[in-house]
Amino acid sequence: MSAVQELKSGLWHWKARHPEWTPGQHWDQVVSSYALDDGERLLLFDPLAVPSEILELATDRKPVIVLTAPWHEREARSLVERLAAPVFVPPPDTQEDLMHKYGITAEQAAGGSPDVAWLLAGDSGEAHFYSAGDRLPIEIEAFPGREHNDLVLWIESVGAVVCGDTLADFGRGFEMPAEWLRKGVTHEQVAAGLRPLLKLPVELVLPAHGAPTDRAALERALA
Repeated sequence: MSAVQELKSGLWHWKARHPEWTPGQHWDQVVSSYALDDGERLLLFDPLAVPSEILELATDRKPVIVLTAPWHEREARSLVERLAAPVFVPPPDTQEDLMHKYGITAEQAAGGSPDVAWLLAGDSGEAHFYSAGDRLPIEIEAFPGREHNDLVLWIESVGAVVCGDTLADFGRGFEMPAEWLRKGVTHEQVAAGLRPLLKLPVELVLPAHGAPTDRAALERALA
């Protein structure tokens, strides 16, 4: 795990090794997580291996977990059990979603995705499912990404965009990775849904894969 970096007052970034990474994948084993102290809540974005100094802040704030995609649950369940934090997350893929995305049979897709199944089952945690176009009650706006449940978030209070898997840096520079676009989905289609962000006062761009970057990088990625 890397040292915590304060990007601006109340906004932090750190990196950790993803436990499900395997050699040969095109994304790096080290992934990014973020935290925001908004004075009332401690928002944890796609959290993994949350540093102790960040967790300590939760004693004086209401902790909230925010996932940009359901498969980014990472350590969400253990954090929910530890902090009693609600979870904001896009809905996991249904059986029909998996069939459409991957061209698999109903039998192969039976039951849908196992992502955040514990939340759906009500085993633990308070679930808040959200979609593109929603304005979350935690002062965050959701924009469409490369999939209906891989979303890009706008945090007005700190001028930051949190990009999930739609925009990333795999060592080629910050971009929309072509290898993660589903067949039939084009760069232009996804970029069109995200260009309204360029009308906003974006200062920071926070990818799950890659280091924090800036507005200029976002403009290039959406060109």
